[in-house]
Amino acid sequence: MPLIALTGGIASGKSTIAARLAEHGAVIVDADQIVRDVQGPGSPVLAAIAAEFGEDVIRTDGALDRAVLGARVFGDQDRLQALNALVHPAVREESERRFAAAFQADSDAVVVYDVPLLVEARVDDPWDLIVVADAPADLRAQRMVALRGMTEEDARARLASQVPDDVRRSIADVVIDTSGTIEHTIAQTDALWERVRAR
Repeated sequence: MPLIALTGGIASGKSTIAARLAEHGAVIVDADQIVRDVQGPGSPVLAAIAAEFGEDVIRTDGALDRAVLGARVFGDQDRLQALNALVHPAVREESERRFAAAFQADSDAVVVYDVPLLVEARVDDPWDLIVVADAPADLRAQRMVALRGMTEEDARARLASQVPDDVRRSIADVVIDTSGTIEHTIAQTDALWERVRAR
């Protein structure tokens, strides 16, 4: 019943790896989805965010206005830390509930936590394996422009706001190089799966 953390910077190919592991039968727990869930309309977390950052971060339909909130915290370390202090504990609690549910359903399950902010929030948790999706920053910036419609400047700003790649690599048990073809990424992911199942 291994518990694997899968992380990587923006546009690093993490989703491709997660999708392939899911095809093999891994249970994927998506940190971004949990964040959306715990900040849902009417949630205690959303109420706390509104109290801290202003009622106008909630849209008329009761949902969080991510763009407004993002503009308040982007580039401001203190505000970002205040936001994380509200969100991270709820995400941790919910993710641990989902891990437990997956292992309860199948004691042999391979559970993969797809988590962008591992270094920032959860690096010291008891993972059996930490997997890092890795590609050069220039390539990731190109992907963000081509696939996400971002400007070069916005892409660079997003990259600069994240943990440096060498810090991510330094915590990795396995690095999957996603700078080549999709097939190359898939082959490395398949090898990882074989290694995990062999344990």
